[in-house]
Amino acid sequence: MLSSIAGRSVIVTGGSKGIGKGIAKVFARNGAKVLVVSRNLSEAEATAEELKRDGGTASGIAADVTQMGDLQVMAEAAHSRHGGIDILCANAGIFPQGTIEELSPEDWDHVLGTNLKGTFLSLKACLPYLKASDQGRVVVTSSITGPVTGFPGWTHYGASKAGQLGFLRTACLELAKHKITVNAVLPGNILTEGLIAMGDEYLQSMAASIPLKKLGTVEDIGYAALFLASKEAAYITGQTIIVDGGQILPESLDALK
Repeated sequence: MLSSIAGRSVIVTGGSKGIGKGIAKVFARNGAKVLVVSRNLSEAEATAEELKRDGGTASGIAADVTQMGDLQVMAEAAHSRHGGIDILCANAGIFPQGTIEELSPEDWDHVLGTNLKGTFLSLKACLPYLKASDQGRVVVTSSITGPVTGFPGWTHYGASKAGQLGFLRTACLELAKHKITVNAVLPGNILTEGLIAMGDEYLQSMAASIPLKKLGTVEDIGYAALFLASKEAAYITGQTIIVDGGQILPESLDALK
């Protein structure tokens, strides 16, 4: 257990389901005070109640990461409920599929606005509180898709996830003087509601292409984020951790025989 997490105030955007919920669970399990953020208040509060039933400290709030006003209310809620903001897990994201021919400019803007601009706005809203913390941490949920790999139908998603890494590499320089670190976790294929919806055939083909022969869990991402948010990781900034079971390594399926 990373003892430096206990008692810390953590915000997890997109925290009511999928990877965000996994991150929220791991932080709560390790003694953090978690603000679960979702566009849907009932889902955010339901997840917070689940964390509390498991012995954690948590509350929920509704916020849209594309709206600065919502995020300022979110940051103030974390401050008033949990005594400040020590850690921002900028996790909220969407991944609708569509080929270049199918995508409209509005489709593109919607994904980039949520995934990339939403990361910027979330950090901007939390920054005054992070500066006041003695353990300011920002952990971005990016992806292997975009920064490392590609997949048909996800040009907008891949661009947003690659853009997050460009953002964090300069953000970490700007915030270093405040002792705030900015890092990212790049998940591979993680078993979430969204991935399950893609069907058994997709899940089986993805597992077959991973050296560890299984999809990751949301908690796998949560523990990577937990480490990057700890005092023990204080000298790590501007970095990325790929959590994919080795998926990006084989040159072909022949390498897995």
